[in-house]
Amino acid sequence: MQLNGAEIVIECLKEQGVDTVFGYPGGAILNVYDELYKHRDEIRHILTSHEQGAAHAADGYARATGKVGVCLATSGPGATNLVTGIATAYMDSIPVVAITCNVGVSLLGKDSFQEIDIAGITMPITKYSFIVKDVSKLADTIRKAFRIAKTGRPGPVLVDIPKDVTAAVTEYQKEELGKYIPEAPHMNERVFARAVSMLEAAERPYVFVGGGAVLSGASEEVMEFVNKLDAPVTDSLMGKGAFPGTDPRYTGMLGMHGTKTSNYGVSECDLLVVLGARFSDRVTGNTEKFAKDAKILQIDIDPAEINKNVIVTEEIVGDLKEVLRVLNRCLKQQDHTQWLQKIQSYKEKYPLKYHPDLLTGPFIVEEIYRQTKGDALIVTEVGQHQMWAAQYYKYTKPRTLLTSGGLGTMGYGLGASLGAKTACPDRTVVNIAGDGCFRMNMNEIATAVRHNIPVIQVVVNNHVLGMVRQWQDLFYDERYSATVLRDAVDFVQLAEAMGAVGIRAETQEEFRTAFAQALTLNRPVVIDCQIDSDDKVWPMVAPGAAISEAFDEEDMAE
Repeated sequence: MQLNGAEIVIECLKEQGVDTVFGYPGGAILNVYDELYKHRDEIRHILTSHEQGAAHAADGYARATGKVGVCLATSGPGATNLVTGIATAYMDSIPVVAITCNVGVSLLGKDSFQEIDIAGITMPITKYSFIVKDVSKLADTIRKAFRIAKTGRPGPVLVDIPKDVTAAVTEYQKEELGKYIPEAPHMNERVFARAVSMLEAAERPYVFVGGGAVLSGASEEVMEFVNKLDAPVTDSLMGKGAFPGTDPRYTGMLGMHGTKTSNYGVSECDLLVVLGARFSDRVTGNTEKFAKDAKILQIDIDPAEINKNVIVTEEIVGDLKEVLRVLNRCLKQQDHTQWLQKIQSYKEKYPLKYHPDLLTGPFIVEEIYRQTKGDALIVTEVGQHQMWAAQYYKYTKPRTLLTSGGLGTMGYGLGASLGAKTACPDRTVVNIAGDGCFRMNMNEIATAVRHNIPVIQVVVNNHVLGMVRQWQDLFYDERYSATVLRDAVDFVQLAEAMGAVGIRAETQEEFRTAFAQALTLNRPVVIDCQIDSDDKVWPMVAPGAAISEAFDEEDMAE
């Protein structure tokens, strides 16, 4: 049948099973929005307050579901406003398709009004960037974009469409969506034999779980592997929930703000098994001293991540779920009782702790955990509150912590929480923010109200840029350059002005009451939690130090 380009865009979205898109219209993309209006009963459009919010919402939708998230923007500044969200998705391997429209083909390259080479701009932060100048190639390009976004190591793809291409007509034929089946790992028997030999020879093994375990849906295989290897488990920020945080073998996060137990244990192990993690600098600390007495077995879908930051002993390249299925069949049951007892003694000696009576970030996170019974979708911004959310909420399932790990995007969480709640309307969705982060994209509270998306926004308000201040405290002789936010902004009044419920909490009991109320309202709620400006995230590893040199408040006092 004959369709124009805008109609083809919508039909291709329907082919891919897309039920929700996030975006902001403009002149160049009007034809697509006009067609979207005609299909509003099939594809829901969430009008965000800013294009960056749309990109983060598509990202949050993808993280919460494992599906491809979709965002739309017009040319020029509309397209460039997506860039931070696209980069955020790229750094954390999140499947997003961003569709932008541009000036007409004849106007490209002529500095036309609101023209920008968005495909060129996003090339370093996407798996692929397309510009479609021929309407006959549009459908295949969109299909290819979705396939690229979700296969292999996932990531964002951009499709830029000149406005005249959205108006041009061509023949369109519908295609049925085929089921994606991950490639089986390259069955090099010698590699698997060496890996199994390493696993069975180890006396002090440690398992490090990364975001790849979440993306591959490998939670069951990870659990079986850990049980057979009989080893303690740590994770990265992106790996939260792939292995349950309530399991006795779990020792907390690894790295700069990881637990002493995990940092000491990995430093003392003789085999580190890395499941879908990329050795971020925030995990390794000083790479020359990282797990220096251990052999390292790394399993990752992306060969570019092997030997990039840390030299490994053996690697297996492939989809983690498929690789673990093979290893679990080959590996004999191991027994490391003595090693686990030693790690347990570290857990008892070095627990996470905070002031028992004051309203603090850790208390807020633990209270959210208690009241949601660990069953909420937790979204965060970036900073101290993010680390407290990683440390004190026990994630037992994958896709329950949505946070910007690689790019560290302040302003990510509120948009992402809208995407997550839209995707999972029956789940409680809580975005935990610092006051500095909340200011970045707090206009998305208006989006939540406009579309009746009942997210709970918790602002951990210390009136400073907390993580930067922590570094200024510890490493810059308390020179608080541009980090104090004590001004007249009132988040409660601001929430109410946008149509949400605003509540302030200054004590533990006030927060208990406020959060319990928020859970019952089924409306967007902002809870402004007043905490001390000098609360810190402990433990910590100083920049350039080994993770075995983690220190806390008691160490500072000594």
